Amino acid sequence: MHEEPLEDWARRREERRAALKGKLRAVPLTEGPNRGQHVEPDAPRVIQQWNGTEWETVGVVDGLDAANALLYPPQRVEEKTAEWDRPPGLGKGRGRHRKPTPAEERDQ
Repeated sequence: MHEEPLEDWARRREERRAALKGKLRAVPLTEGPNRGQHVEPDAPRVIQQWNGTEWETVGVVDGLDAANALLYPPQRVEEKTAEWDRPPGLGKGRGRHRKPTPAEERDQ
């Protein structure tokens, strides 16, 4: 079995923990165990942020829609150009593999 050095493992662990810092979650303020977010969508939600060791409360929102708006803000949509930018050397093709027909082979 391959064993990695403790320093490598510790470095990877710290990288993982640092990547999670600042992550947000919404927890419903209802009685009983936490269930899926679709259950009781009108119940208020506590917004919590991971600080590296525990979840800290940063705010309260009215319901599921408000929590989703905070957790998943709309992404900026980039406009696509009208023509696809082809890589150099790649001409127009007829299909998936752009296999030439016998007529195209004679022209070359």
